[in-house]
Amino acid sequence: MAVELMTIALRCSECKMKNYFFRKNKKKKGATKLELKKYCSTCRKHTVHKQGKV
Repeated sequence: MAVELMTIALRCSECKMKNYFFRKNKKKKGATKLELKKYCSTCRKHTVHKQGKV
């Protein structure tokens, strides 16, 4: 059985740059928007990255 995956981008909450790309299951029940603390090379510090469209 094939799983439908969609590609999402993680955007920096400060500079709004798309820095990271993930594949996420489209039909997962109870899925929430991703929020991770990752390194932003533009800001040169760790910031919160939020899920956005590619």
